[in-house]
Amino acid sequence: MGDWQNFDNRAVIGRALRLRREIDDFEARWPALANREETLPGFSWTQLERQLVDLSATPAQADMARHLVSATRKLAPFKPPEMVLREILCLTWVLLDENFRPDTDQDLSRMS
Repeated sequence: MGDWQNFDNRAVIGRALRLRREIDDFEARWPALANREETLPGFSWTQLERQLVDLSATPAQADMARHLVSATRKLAPFKPPEMVLREILCLTWVLLDENFRPDTDQDLSRMS
């Protein structure tokens, strides 16, 4: 194997470690429930996206919804379901906030 100091993907490893810490912190605060409860009805990422686009307060936020759902979807397989739910609720709050005015070009480039 190669020398770690010459490893080109240190940034990727750093992001993975940060994600692991976020998940550990979330699970420490919100441990998995021991018993099975009634679950939410299933829906697709496409359905979530189109509803968030429709509910968005402004056209800029509707465009942002697509990027936010994509970013959430990419990391969802690595996170506990309740953590993904919390993220969906947070991004919904941002998209419904009429006073939220992102610097669209700069903010969207960071989401990619």
